[in-house]
Amino acid sequence: MTSTSVRPVGYGIVRARRGSFLLHRRSAAVALVLLLVLAAVSVAYLCVGERFVAPGEVLKVILGQDARATFVVAELRMPRLAVGLMVGAAFGVAGALIQTVARNPLASPDIIGISQGAGALTVGAMTFGLTSYTVLPYLSIVGGVAAAALVYVFAWRGGLHATRFVLIGIGFAIALRSLTTLFMTKGDYLVAQQAQIWMTGSLNGRGWDEAAPIRWTLLLMLPALLWAARAQRTVSLDDDTATALGVRLGRVRLGLVIVGVVLASVATGVAGPVDFVALLAPQIARRMTRTAQIPLLCSALTGALVVVAADLLGRRLFSPAELPVGVLTAAVGAPYLIWLIVRSRTGGKA
Repeated sequence: MTSTSVRPVGYGIVRARRGSFLLHRRSAAVALVLLLVLAAVSVAYLCVGERFVAPGEVLKVILGQDARATFVVAELRMPRLAVGLMVGAAFGVAGALIQTVARNPLASPDIIGISQGAGALTVGAMTFGLTSYTVLPYLSIVGGVAAAALVYVFAWRGGLHATRFVLIGIGFAIALRSLTTLFMTKGDYLVAQQAQIWMTGSLNGRGWDEAAPIRWTLLLMLPALLWAARAQRTVSLDDDTATALGVRLGRVRLGLVIVGVVLASVATGVAGPVDFVALLAPQIARRMTRTAQIPLLCSALTGALVVVAADLLGRRLFSPAELPVGVLTAAVGAPYLIWLIVRSRTGGKA
């Protein structure tokens, strides 16, 4: 008697020495395409600027070979690119996790108050004289976690209802943004200007020192991200099915929210609240892969691509003037948000 294995349509089995796992073929193909496009955009990012650097010179610098453009590429452009890649990936994964828990495409960190909480504490610290970009990201984590805890507590009524979660989050976002404005009016004029630039979301002036907090956060949270990718599948099921399988939904959802909040908060602390990346990236990734749950890897790659491409456009559209990356992402994200709300009201699938 022979046994056959049953697997979902569209999945393949990848066998390793210690076991096997399912691989969604379309997700793998989309991730590969996104990786290639992101590599091409990254090379263009390093080439384009006040001084154009040939792609061959850029590749020499990347490979560690001597090149005439080493200082321009390695010291000026590459750190900013690295920050953009990590910030975009962090926002993409954070949006995917929070939207999965809330089961609502509107549940983005910059919509439900998490980014505003991180921003309020960061701007408050800047108002009182703390302006180090190596310290501010850690304060942003504290502010984001505190805001998320308040939203979670107020939204919990014997369970986490998606609509209540989003509405309460929007209320906290408005209140925290008002608190941020209050801090800016009470601070020194120069500090207020610096805070205003930071609030738009910008990668200008970011170097390897500014990249350290988000780099270490991503490395330390790698085991949590691997767990989240697995736990996300059970949370995507309906509550009765997940409970029947023995899943402790409350604990799993809380864990996913914590991971998403930390990622969104540290990204906000490094680059400022780059609006709508966490809203756009997961939904774009889901539509490309056509999976039941939001794919974390594709969300991370999409978020990184959105941030890097937007920053490249912001640098060159009105050169020599430079637009903050948050202005470009908001210009794309705001119409998408309106479309998402209108479609959900008319009964369309968002």
